[in-house]
Amino acid sequence: MDTPKFPHHLDCEALTSITADHLPRDGSLGRVRRYPKGADLWQADDPADRIYFRRRGRVEIVTATPDERPVVLRTIEAGQPFGELCVCTARARTRETTAHALVASEAIEIKLNSFLGYLRQNREALEALVCTLCLRLTDTEHRVEVLAHRGAEQRLGRLMIRLGTLGGRSGRGAPRDTVTLSLSHNELARLAGMTRPHVTVTLGRLRRRGLVRYRREGPLRVDVPGLTAYLGRLGREAG
Repeated sequence: MDTPKFPHHLDCEALTSITADHLPRDGSLGRVRRYPKGADLWQADDPADRIYFRRRGRVEIVTATPDERPVVLRTIEAGQPFGELCVCTARARTRETTAHALVASEAIEIKLNSFLGYLRQNREALEALVCTLCLRLTDTEHRVEVLAHRGAEQRLGRLMIRLGTLGGRSGRGAPRDTVTLSLSHNELARLAGMTRPHVTVTLGRLRRRGLVRYRREGPLRVDVPGLTAYLGRLGREAG
């Protein structure tokens, strides 16, 4: 049985999040856009006047802070909506983020006015959008909690536990409660708002404690209960 993404929100998980499957199958809503690897879907000063649904590829949304280290806000999964999810009446806003195609990608682009008109006529899609917004709010609060930690072990450790809860998998032959993350040190650094060398050094310390296991160019295996207990001790000692 799959582990729920948000274990404390099982009632929410019983609802259906909005995906591309909720859109008209005749292609009458929006248009398909294709992006080569490395292309921007939007830049920080572009108007926030349309929503996207990913069809294939891999897209990430990052903070637009040229004077600081960009942080990955979200990596978009297949079928998921992304972009402008605020359905208020303001229309003069700009993105203030950037979206990149990590590999050749394809998305359905829909003007916000057209999408709102569709929601008014389709209650199922509207309810699914509300479910999506609730789950993303929960995810955002957890990300804020992770980034609020200034200590490297706490920040990176909490991030790995969170990623393991969301999408980690149990490796074949791995001890029970060990999850596998297919992320490079560079990807972890961008998610944690840290430098790659800092992530590598921190992972090395955790590996020596037996809390993570990895090899060069291999997956990262995380002992979630052990890491949770260790970070708890750190927090109590700091307090």
